[in-house]
Parts: sequence; structure tokens; C-alpha cells
Amino acid sequence: MSLHESCGIFGVYAPKEDVARLTFFALFALQHRGQESSGIATTSGNGLFLYTGMGLVSHVFDEAALARLPGTIAIGHNRYSTAGSSRLANAQPIVIDTPEGQMALAHNGNVINAVPLRQELEDRGSRFVTTSDSEVIANLIVTSPGSSLEEKIAAAMKRLQGAYSLVLLTDRTLIGIRDPMGVRPLCLGRIDNGWVLASETCALDHIGSTMIRELQAGEVVTIDAAGPRSFQAAEPQTQALCVFEYIYFARPDSIISNRLLYRAREGMGRGLAREYPVDADLVVGVPDSATVAAIAYAKESGIPYGEGLLKNRYVGRTFIQPDQRIRELGVGLKFNPLRDIIAGKKLVLVDDSIVRGTTTPRVINLLKRAGAREVHMRVCAPPICYPCFFGVDMATRWELIAARKTVPEIREYINADSLGYLSLDGLIKAVALPKDSLCLACLTGDYPIAVQLEMDKLALEALPIEGVHSK
Repeated sequence: MSLHESCGIFGVYAPKEDVARLTFFALFALQHRGQESSGIATTSGNGLFLYTGMGLVSHVFDEAALARLPGTIAIGHNRYSTAGSSRLANAQPIVIDTPEGQMALAHNGNVINAVPLRQELEDRGSRFVTTSDSEVIANLIVTSPGSSLEEKIAAAMKRLQGAYSLVLLTDRTLIGIRDPMGVRPLCLGRIDNGWVLASETCALDHIGSTMIRELQAGEVVTIDAAGPRSFQAAEPQTQALCVFEYIYFARPDSIISNRLLYRAREGMGRGLAREYPVDADLVVGVPDSATVAAIAYAKESGIPYGEGLLKNRYVGRTFIQPDQRIRELGVGLKFNPLRDIIAGKKLVLVDDSIVRGTTTPRVINLLKRAGAREVHMRVCAPPICYPCFFGVDMATRWELIAARKTVPEIREYINADSLGYLSLDGLIKAVALPKDSLCLACLTGDYPIAVQLEMDKLALEALPIEGVHSK
């Protein structure tokens, strides 16, 4: 389905550790959150060191690059662009000068009032070198009133609207910030000789860190030689943890809101089997994000599970562009059907979501060309009918197939023999969190804050977004 989330962030304060290397391996664990660029900033207490590059973590960093990043504190970032184009200047962390020295910042999310804030900051003399909202956040913090960085952060948070989990780095301090709605996750962990912050707990596991807790919405955690301390910089607003963290973004071995993602995805598969049973021979998941749900569907329905599709995990991870003949193979570059497994069988195909409707019909046709007699599509998310303004790359309604077609029309378009979307109630049950603690805007049109719909104006053919309102 190819949804992309804005990024993964990490920070570490560990005076006795190789913090650049720890950050590298943590970013490696968070690679699923962004593949366009990667970067690390470090400090040893007297200025900042920065190294960024386009591509995967393993493409950007080698031993020589890590050797250029000495220090006792580090932050890192994997990026997928949502606000700002995909180019090296927008790679993070970003570093800006302040009256007290340099500050580095890495951001996960999207600030919806970045354009007017940037204009105001430029009018007051700020100069920008990127097109990202992250540089707007950094400049707003630096220029906000306050006698300490914590006071400036609190003042800036009162003006920022949207989603922002942040890690900041100064000469002697690591800071973690989570926005007042808690849209994107951020957790605190303990390592033998220090402390870490990360988008997901899977990053902590990979470096031998123990999770302490998640940051609360509106909370700021400051870590220095005295250890961590925190304060509530902004009053929590309507809680709006993005439900797609559970459906797709986060790894199944991560924990968010005390819920292992694997268990939530099992619940989605079981819910689909109960809501949309079908006479079939084999359950197949679209790898890798729907594998857990497909296995759960199979267990609940009693239909055997099988790996009918194999995924080439390196497609899209090369800088060599295919020629026209290879390009025309399309989804066949990414997935290869196991003909002997699926030939002559009626399949249940489970996927996490259908967004634009471009990949799904290609996958179904690939299976049918490989001999599948029927393909019954089952989807872990309800129809996505509204755009996201908080850091996911679906910012115009005309892109969304469910905004333009009914479910029967989508079934016909994707060439499925039947189509079932998990109900909203079924999704909430699987996630096992109160409905009013989640952002469901892309499914319901109920946004946690009033969004600036003029952000949609770049798509001249965009459909009117009717019925969108604030919670």
C-alpha cells in the first residue's frame, strides 16, 4: 500500500559510550520509518559535529563517517519527507546557531501552521536554508521568550499546531519533546552508562537499552550530567495518537501505550475473520506489514495460512533506476508469487490498508496470473477517506480511492472477488485503547484540531473535502 510516515528519531546521553555507533544501530532499527535520508549529530561539550546523507542508514554511514562524530551525546534521524522536498538540504538533524551556542534538532511529525510561522520569523530576521517545518520549529524555539532553553521550548509549544516529537541537542544536554496531542510516539530508556530517547521501543531493544516509560503528551524531558528531569511544558489537549502506528507504521515488536503492536495486529486479523468470513483454501498476507494479521485471520477462520507472496526487501533501496522494460513489470519487482502454493486455490489476501488503490490491483492480478482461482481482499483498516495533515504522505483527498469510490466500486476496480474492510469498532477493539485517545481523522474526518484546508491547494484537481471538522 506504500504509505510513508515522516521519520524516526533517536537520542542518547552516555558519556562512557560510543554514542555515534549506538545511534547508528538505533537508526538501523528505525529504518522502516524513513528511507530518504539519515543523519547524526554529536557533541563532546564544545561544539557540534554533524553528518547527513541521502539514502538508507547503511548507505550514509561507514566507519570513516562514524569516526567524524565524537562525543558523549548524540541525536539521529531517518527521514521521509512530508513537509519539505526530498533533498540533502532538508536532511536532519538540522543545526542552527543560538546566542548560547549551536543547537541540533530532529523532528517526527508535521506542523500545520509552519507557513505563517515561517513568514513571521523571516519578518523578524530569521534566515532559512531548508524548506522543512523542522527548521521553523528550531527557529521558533530559539527566538521565543524565556531565560532558559526549557522556558523557550514551553513558549514555542504554545504556538505550534500539529504533530511534533522532537529530540534536541546542545553542548551539554539532550532534550525530548512530545506535542500536546501525543500524535507520534516517543519513549525514554535506560542504558548502562546513560539514557536514550527513541520513536519506538524496538530501537532500545537493538542497543541493549531498557524502556523506562513513554513521554506524556506535552511533556519535555531534559537529560544532562544530573540525569533526566521532566516538566509539563504544555497542557495535554485532545489525545490523538495516530492509529496508523498500530496498523502500519510501527514495528510489530514495539510497544506503544503499553500495547505490543504484534497483539494489536493479531486482533485486526481476528476481527476481519469474524466480520468477513469466506469460503477459501488459503490465507495470504501482503508482506511484511500484514503478515501478523493474516496469520491471525487464518487461526480464527480455520483456513490454512501460506506464504503465497515473497517480497524482495531490497526493491526501492538502490540508486540504479530500472529501464523501461523492467519498470513495466511494476509490482512484480517487489513481490513474486509462489505458483505451486496458490495455483487453483481460492485465496484470502490480507493487507494493512488501501490508500490510493494503485498497488492493490497489481498484487491481485499478479496472484491471478499465477493461477489463483479467486482472491478475496481483507483490509485491516477501514476505508481511508480523508487526508492527513500530521506527517503522513496523503495530503489531498483526490489521492484516496475510498473518497472517490464506494466499496463495491473499489472491489471491481481492484479486481477482487470480494472486499471487506475492518470496521471502525473492530479496529478500536484490536488496538484496545479508548476511541477518544486516538487520531482517526483519515478514517472519520474528525480532526483533533481545526486543520488548515488551504494546505490542500497545491493539488489543483483536489476534490472538495466536505464534512471535515474539528473534534
